[in-house]
Amino acid sequence: MMIPNQSFFFIFFLSVIINTLASPTHQRDALLEFKNEFPFNASDPRAPSEAPLSSWNTSSDHCSWKGVTCNAHSSEVISLFLEYTYLNGSLKANTSLLKLHHLHHLTLYSCDLIGEIPSSLGNLSHLSFLDLSHNDLGGKIPSSIGNLSYLSFLDLSHNDLGGKIPSSLGNLSRLTVLDLSDNNGLIGEVPPSIGNLNQLKIISFYSNKLNGTIPSSFANFNKLSYLLLTGNQFSGGDLPLILSNLTSLSYLDISDNHFKSKLPSNMSGLHNLEVFRVSSNSFVGTFPTSLFTIPSLREVYLSENQLEGPLEFGNTSSSFELGTLDLASNNFDGPIPEDISQFLKLKFIDLSNNSFTGPIPGSMYKLAFLRHLDLSYNKLEGQVPSFLWRIYTLRLSHNSFSSLEELPQAVVSGSDYDLISNSFQGPVQFDLGSNSLHGSLPRWICKRASLIFLDLSNNHLSGSIPSCLMNCTASLGVIILRNNNLSGFLPDIFTNATKLRSLDVSRNQLSGKLPKSLIHCTSMEYLNLKGNKFKDTFPSWFGSLGSLSVLFLGSNAFYGPVSSHLGFPSLRVIDLSNNSFSGTLPQDYFVNWREMASVGEKESVMSSDGIDTFMSHMGELSMYEDSMDMMYKESEEALSWKAAAIAFGPGVFCGLVIGYIFFTSHKQTHMVHGKDRLNHLGGIITVR
Repeated sequence: MMIPNQSFFFIFFLSVIINTLASPTHQRDALLEFKNEFPFNASDPRAPSEAPLSSWNTSSDHCSWKGVTCNAHSSEVISLFLEYTYLNGSLKANTSLLKLHHLHHLTLYSCDLIGEIPSSLGNLSHLSFLDLSHNDLGGKIPSSIGNLSYLSFLDLSHNDLGGKIPSSLGNLSRLTVLDLSDNNGLIGEVPPSIGNLNQLKIISFYSNKLNGTIPSSFANFNKLSYLLLTGNQFSGGDLPLILSNLTSLSYLDISDNHFKSKLPSNMSGLHNLEVFRVSSNSFVGTFPTSLFTIPSLREVYLSENQLEGPLEFGNTSSSFELGTLDLASNNFDGPIPEDISQFLKLKFIDLSNNSFTGPIPGSMYKLAFLRHLDLSYNKLEGQVPSFLWRIYTLRLSHNSFSSLEELPQAVVSGSDYDLISNSFQGPVQFDLGSNSLHGSLPRWICKRASLIFLDLSNNHLSGSIPSCLMNCTASLGVIILRNNNLSGFLPDIFTNATKLRSLDVSRNQLSGKLPKSLIHCTSMEYLNLKGNKFKDTFPSWFGSLGSLSVLFLGSNAFYGPVSSHLGFPSLRVIDLSNNSFSGTLPQDYFVNWREMASVGEKESVMSSDGIDTFMSHMGELSMYEDSMDMMYKESEEALSWKAAAIAFGPGVFCGLVIGYIFFTSHKQTHMVHGKDRLNHLGGIITVR
């Protein structure tokens, strides 16, 4: 038994120790020791002129240092807030932070931390806020984090953490925010103990490798506002039970997983829901009508699932907030319902890659805020309504539309063009390719300001290309009119077309000479004039187009010698077949065509910025297949042209479609010959 004097001295001695540890000098020294745990021999690349933690020195009170907050009475450090501080090192197991016994808040956001999270951080018993996000931390999440009983905020996102989520995190009963997203290495199932955290408002586990089912204990989260599980491998869970209890949920994202069940049949109880994302799964069943009875709903993403049947919105009179509707790549069918127009605030609609039939509903003219409409790859038919020309992005390709409704004459003449010119400001894209459109090219196109993409290919359009298109060429980047019945001259409209990267008018009935204004298309990469009736000499002046990579002149009426003018510095593919060119090709003609001759000097040039680029912004592989349909057909005697191909990388080629040519490359000679019926060229080409 301790006598009174001994008890007094013990208490006195203990108080001295505590006061010493909490003294300003001790707190300052602990911070300086923490600073010295990191190598500051390299400057911060984000602010090279500023030394990290330069204010941390003995010449000033530590409570005034950058990122440090102290208790106003005791000068104890209670918060350390360091973001974008170039620590460039690892947290030590015995870090001096452990000496800051009253630390409540620790933020080391984007501090270039490496190594593992030390388990000793679990000894910071007063910590309520921990943010180690946006670093390069690896290893596992230490189970000792579960000892931080006061913790209400935990963010370990955007690191390289791996392993399983420790079940001990279920001990953090005060936690309101749990963010483990974008680590890419977290695996396994979510421990059911996470369901104990009934104070949670935000759960973010996206972009990891978590799998299995969502624990039924998630139904305990009646205060949860945000649930983000996208980009994992979840495959199941009792979603009807879980979602029916998440009555505070405003944002749900479980997209890009492996769910295969049906969506809950009744989601009307989610009366705070604003965003519903379940894209890129394998959900089955019918359209979730109940979802659209939620008044607060703003965005719905159901794309890339296996949902089927007609669209039925039900009683949606109270739902006026919906701005985004993405139903692409499902198995929906039937007509697009007229009552889609009840959602007056819709800005984005994507119904592409389904089996919708019938016409575009006339009621959609009420959608005055609509900026993006994608109905491509369906079975729609009839007339394309004129009110659609007022929006930014219109994609109607691969349907059976037969005609384009004309705009009122007042709009076309310019006396009233608010419908198409002033509705919105921004780049405009029209894709109506692969339909059954008849008639001439509509003149209203010329009124569409900021048009950057126009595709009317694979239709039955006739007449001439309107010269008023010059009004749009200053902004246009892509024009695709191939495979129609267009006739007349290619108009001289390209004087201001400095942004035009791709022009395809192949497989029409165009004739005459090429317009000289094409010389101003300084960004041109792809030019396809194949399969027309152009009658002109070889356009050697194209050689000054420094970005031109692909040039198709085949199957026209070009004539005369192929000029020996050197140029075409970026050319990868050229087709001169089925014309009336004559003469010889000089030995050094292609010596400057380094893009075609640099075997092994570049790594897959074509895959990085060549044909793949064109394919991506054209959206059709057949563009090149059609244009190369004469290559490598050795058995067809009628062909007078063959392709001499030079490889650039695995699976990528470039070629010259010419006749009677010998290639000498790296001391090997290759002969490519034909019947020479359609051109009269000869000579030897040395590729160096």
